[in-house]
Amino acid sequence: MRSERQLVEQLDYNLLFRWFVGLGFDDPVWDHSTFSKNRDRLLDADVAVRFLEAVLRHPRVKRFLSDEHFSVDGTLVEAWASMKSFRAKDGSDEPPGPGRNGEQNFRGQPRKNDTHALTTDPDAKLFKKAHGKGAKLCFMGHVLMENRSGLILQATLSKASSMAEREAAITMIERHAPGYDPSKW
Repeated sequence: MRSERQLVEQLDYNLLFRWFVGLGFDDPVWDHSTFSKNRDRLLDADVAVRFLEAVLRHPRVKRFLSDEHFSVDGTLVEAWASMKSFRAKDGSDEPPGPGRNGEQNFRGQPRKNDTHALTTDPDAKLFKKAHGKGAKLCFMGHVLMENRSGLILQATLSKASSMAEREAAITMIERHAPGYDPSKW
């Protein structure tokens, strides 16, 4: 879902979404602004991390896990931002045309992370996964997965770079190592 407003709209008419969050058929759906206000509290409290840890400690799940057979995979997660917001750091580029969504032609303009930055989300980077593919404003998502069962053991998000997947893999493997103390995350 791109926004809390769209999520609440789905909850209003999609029975699968209602079931997943524990709402009954006739239960009222919460307001999107309430969800937006509580999202930051949920993220700050690491609810998702604790939930994943609890699932992985459950006896029915634990028997499917192995410390020997796992892999790390990554994917690009597109930033919810426009290329028009990717502006020169020194302010030398021309602003978009007039209006709410003014036109701008980027053809022939070199745009790189060291000379440009995203004004709406400075952590997002211009990145392309392979030669011949277009560059996108994005982050990188990574998962550590147990190969035999296909269960995700850990997940993380990082800034997009050529080394991000390797660095995230090392960090997640170290966290997964026997004797690692999860309270130090």
